[in-house]
Amino acid sequence: MPPQAAKKSKKSQESINARLALVMKSGKFTLGSKTCLKTLRSGKAKLILISNNCPPIRKTEIEYYAMLSKTTVHHYGGNNVDLGTACGKLHRVCTLAITDPGDSDIIQKQEQA
Repeated sequence: MPPQAAKKSKKSQESINARLALVMKSGKFTLGSKTCLKTLRSGKAKLILISNNCPPIRKTEIEYYAMLSKTTVHHYGGNNVDLGTACGKLHRVCTLAITDPGDSDIIQKQEQA
């Protein structure tokens, strides 16, 4: 991997972490696979974040429901421990559904990318 690509991926990772921290403070979200599927089925989810070590069956199921509900899915660059830390939690988070971004512009940035 060229050094520029590594620097760009790290910078994008830091920006998503900062936006995610703002969502945690001012927005509404659900943590976990079961609640993410519930929010997708009800049509309330605006953005889904999936860690890179999420089990493949769970990942495809969430992506399928997201496709049906026309919800954006972002594959988080880190594992579930990193995603939990970015959320400000002391436990692992495999999937995260954002229902209200609050003051953050995370949804607009994900739709542009």
